[in-house]
Amino acid sequence: MNYIAIITGTVFIIFFSWFLSIKYKRYHGIARFFAFESVFILVLLNIKVWFINPFSLLQIISWILLILSAYVVITGYLLLKRKGKPDSNFENTSMLVKSGIYGYIRHPLYLSIFLLGTGVMLKDTGPVQIALGVINIIAVWVTARIEEKEMIAKFGDEYTVYMKETKMFIPFLV
Repeated sequence: MNYIAIITGTVFIIFFSWFLSIKYKRYHGIARFFAFESVFILVLLNIKVWFINPFSLLQIISWILLILSAYVVITGYLLLKRKGKPDSNFENTSMLVKSGIYGYIRHPLYLSIFLLGTGVMLKDTGPVQIALGVINIIAVWVTARIEEKEMIAKFGDEYTVYMKETKMFIPFLV
């Protein structure tokens, strides 16, 4: 594995986490770092097999998850930008967004990280990749839980009611 790529990517993810969240005392960025880092390392590990045996069941499932991840992140991001009335940091919204995909799940952007990590993991399911996939799942869940406490502090009862009306990641299930 290319150690320069690992170091460069990790430094980028640290800066991303700092400038989007931690700098503003939004500490979900610490847990989110591990979600992004696990996906990044999965990509580095699995890039060599990305297009090998493209019609195997795992590859097809992988591509479905990767495409779904892109759809979910684009949809969630655009809604936050359009309806959340963010300041210069798209995460720092002044309005609670409860329409569109946010009408069904509270964390579409974190769902997209989970789908991305799982899709990349399925490209080559070795023990290290499975361990990184588990780290991704745990990190995404912890990130969402921390952010929910931040949102309750910011939006109060409105967010508490919203939590009762929607699921965390998967509509009608979880």
